[in-house]
Amino acid sequence: MKYDAIIIGGGLAGLTAASLLAKSGLRIAVIEKSYNPGGSCGVFKRGQVTFDQGSAMLYGFGEKGFNAHRFVFNCLEEPIDMIRHDLLYCVNYQGRRIRFWPDVDRFADELSELFPKEKKNIHRFYSDMQRMYHDVMVDNPSYTTADETDPKLAMRSMKQHPGSYARFLSYLNMSAKTLLRKYFRDPEIFNFFDKLTSTYCYATVEEAPAVLAAVMFVDNHVGGSYYPAGSTLFLPGKLEKAIEENGGDMFLESEAVEILFEGKKPAGVRLDDGRSLFARDLIYLGTVWNLYAKLIPTSQSLRERRNWAAKQVPTYPSVVLYTVVDKDVIPLDTAPIEMLVGNPDTLDESEITAYILSIDDRTLCGEDEHTVIAIGPSFADWPQADEAAYLAKKQEETERVIAVLEKRFPGFRQHIRSSELASPRTIERYTMKNGGAVAGPKQMLGQHMFKRLHTRTEWDNLYCCGESTVMGTGTPTVTTSGISAANALLKKLGREQYVYRRGRPDFVRLVEKPFTADRLYADVPEPQKHIMKEAMRCRLCEHPACSEGTETDIRGIMRRVAVGNFVGARKAWEQAPVAGDQLEHCEDRCIQGCDDKRPVAIRDIVSYITGGDA
Repeated sequence: MKYDAIIIGGGLAGLTAASLLAKSGLRIAVIEKSYNPGGSCGVFKRGQVTFDQGSAMLYGFGEKGFNAHRFVFNCLEEPIDMIRHDLLYCVNYQGRRIRFWPDVDRFADELSELFPKEKKNIHRFYSDMQRMYHDVMVDNPSYTTADETDPKLAMRSMKQHPGSYARFLSYLNMSAKTLLRKYFRDPEIFNFFDKLTSTYCYATVEEAPAVLAAVMFVDNHVGGSYYPAGSTLFLPGKLEKAIEENGGDMFLESEAVEILFEGKKPAGVRLDDGRSLFARDLIYLGTVWNLYAKLIPTSQSLRERRNWAAKQVPTYPSVVLYTVVDKDVIPLDTAPIEMLVGNPDTLDESEITAYILSIDDRTLCGEDEHTVIAIGPSFADWPQADEAAYLAKKQEETERVIAVLEKRFPGFRQHIRSSELASPRTIERYTMKNGGAVAGPKQMLGQHMFKRLHTRTEWDNLYCCGESTVMGTGTPTVTTSGISAANALLKKLGREQYVYRRGRPDFVRLVEKPFTADRLYADVPEPQKHIMKEAMRCRLCEHPACSEGTETDIRGIMRRVAVGNFVGARKAWEQAPVAGDQLEHCEDRCIQGCDDKRPVAIRDIVSYITGGDA
C-alpha cells in the first residue's frame, strides 16, 4: 500500500500530526501496536468502572497560554467537551496542603504561609515569571517547536519584548536551581520546587533547565487543568475520528518492526505480521532508543548517532496502582489531583501522585465509589524470568503504594473494593516506553532542548515528534511536537501550514462539574444518542469474547461509535463483516450480558452505522 505519509505510533503526538495532515488532504496511515489509540492517554475498564491508563493531568485546553490542545481541536473543527478543575492540583507537603489556584497571586499567598520569610521573594519570583511568560508565550501564540521556529517571526516577537526574550534565552543553559538562587535563600524552599519539577518533567531543580521550569511554574496557572467529560477515551478518540473522516487509515494492533529503505532513503515500514506499507514521508512518534536500536537498520545509520541515542538518560521507571474505593474514604475537600510528598529532601518511592478524577467526572464509577489512580517511581529490581517472583513483587509494590495513600486517606486499605498494579514491565508492554520510563529521556541539562531528537532527522523525509524530541514531556508539549512535524511536512510540500489565527471558531466546550452520565451526549439527537450510549457500555476487553471466531473488530467499532466516529466504525466493520446470525452470536458472548444480564446491543449498533445493510 502507498500513502502520502505514514505515522509510526498512535500516541497523542502521532494522532495530532496524522489528524492535521489528513485534514489537509494527505492520505495518511497510522501504525499503533495497541488495540486502542492514544499511547499513555486513554482508558481501560474493569466491570462498570473506567480507569485512565496514564495521562490524565491535562493542560493545554485553556483560552490563553500554552494551549496546544485547544489549537488542534479548533484547527480540526472537532468539538470536545472538557471539565475544568477548580485547582490545578494539591501538594501534600510536610503536613500541609498547598493548593495550586489558577490565580497566581492567590497561590503565592498560600505558598508564603509555608515559607513566611520568603513571602516577598515568592511574589517577586512569580511576578517576574508571569511577566516573561506573558510576553513570550501569550502575547505571540506559537505552536511550533524551538527547532522549527521561523527566525524572522522570532525576531519580530523579540523586538516587541526584548527584555523578556533576553531573560528567556539566558535560561536555556542554566539550571532551575541557579534561577531559584536569584530569588530565594531558605534551603527548604528549594526542596519544594524540587517536587514541582519532578512532577512536571521528572527531573530535579539541579537537573532541569531553567527555561523549562520557568515556563512550567506559571503556565498551568494561566491555562488551567482539564479532563475530558466522559473520560480520556474522548481525547485520542476525537483525533482518530478526524483522521478517519478525512480518509486516513488506522493500523491498530500492528507494530512497526523496521523502517524500510530504498537506497539511502526511508521508504516505508515492515509490520510484525509481515506486511509492508510505503509512503513518500514518515513521521516517527516513539522513543529515541527504539528508533536507532530497533527500527533503523544499522547499515543506514552512523555509529556515532546510535551511541548518542543509547546514552540518553531515561526518566525513572514507574508503577501505577488502579483502585476502586468506597466514596466515603475520600474527604470532601480532596482535589482531583493530589501529590503526596513523603520525603522533602530527596526523590524516593514515597512520592506519589494520586488522580481521583471521579470527583469531577461521575461517569467513571458507581455513585458510592471513587477511582484512585496512583503513580510514582519504582527503584526496585523487577524479576524478568521468574514469573512467580515477578507476581510477588507486584503484590509487594501494591502494598507499598497503598501504605503511602493510607497516610493521606486514613482507612484507605479497608475501603478498597479492587486494585490492580501496572509494573514498569506492564508500562513497556502496552506503551513501548523502554524500561517503564513513562516520560522518555530525562529533561536535564546536557540532553534538553536542541540536544534531543529534532523534528527533522538526517533524512529529509523522516520526521519525529513525541517526548523524545525538543519539546519533551507532557501532553501539551507532545501535541506541539505533533503540530510541528505536520507543519514541517506541509511546508516541504508547499501546503498551507497550521498557525495561530485570531478569531478562529472555538470547538472546546466547558461543561459543569460534577459531570454525570445523564449529561453525556446531551446535545446529540435520538436515535444517535441511544446508539452512542449503548456503545459506551462496551468493556473494551483486551481479549474480547464477542469477537472470538471472527476477524470483526467489535471492540474497535464500539470504541469509535462511543466518541461519534461513525465513519471509522463503518470502515472497521467493512474490513471484516459477518452475517446476521454470526453477529447474534457475538452479542450472546458479550461479557456485559454475564454481569448485568443485558449485553451491549451490538446488532443495533452495526445496523445503525451500516444504514441497516448488515
